[in-house]
Amino acid sequence: MKRYFLTGIVVLIPLVITVWVLNLIVTTLDQTLYLLPHSIRPETLFGIHIPGLGVVLTMAIVFLTGAVAANFIGRRLLLLGEQLLERIPVVNSIYGSVKQVSDTLFSSSGQAFRKVLLIRYPHAQSWTLAFQTGTPQGQIAARLGEPHVNVYVPTTPNPTSGFFLMVPCREVIELDITVDDALKHIISMGVVEPRQKTS
Repeated sequence: MKRYFLTGIVVLIPLVITVWVLNLIVTTLDQTLYLLPHSIRPETLFGIHIPGLGVVLTMAIVFLTGAVAANFIGRRLLLLGEQLLERIPVVNSIYGSVKQVSDTLFSSSGQAFRKVLLIRYPHAQSWTLAFQTGTPQGQIAARLGEPHVNVYVPTTPNPTSGFFLMVPCREVIELDITVDDALKHIISMGVVEPRQKTS
C-alpha cells in the first residue's frame, strides 16, 4: 500500500506542477485580451472564454513589435520614444536600467549567462554553481587589483532569486555544461545530473 502511494506521488507531482505552471502562464497572458475593445473580445463574439487566445495575441504583439522595430522607420520611432522617456523623472531611471539589462542578456554577442561556473560559496569548504554575467569594469576593476568575473549565484529551488558576486578568476572553474542543464540541476536540488556539452 505504501509503495503504491509513493509511486503515485512520484508520477503525479511532476504532472501537477507542469499543469499548474502552464495554467499560470496561459492565465497571465490571457490578460492581454483586455487590450482589445469589448466588442471584439472572444467572450463577446463567441459567448465563451477560450483559454490560450491571449498567448496567441501576445506572440503576435511581440512579433509585430520586432518587425516594426527592425526597419528604418521603426528604429526612428523607437529612438524618439526612448528620448521622450529619458526626459521623464523616475521613468527614465527604471526604463534605462531595465533596457540595459535586457540588451545585455539577449544580445547575441553578450557573455551574460553563457558560461556555467563552479565557485566556492558561501565559504571556502563548499562549492556551488554560478553563471557568469560579465567582468568588472572601470573603477571597480581598478580597485579589485586582479582579474575578477561577475557571477550570479541562484538559490534553490527558485533560481530567479540569488546573489551577485565578484569572484577572482583564479578561484573559478568553468564547466562544460549548458545553462539549461545547470538550471535543472539547481532546481532539482542536485537530483538531476547535468550532461556534458556535445560539440
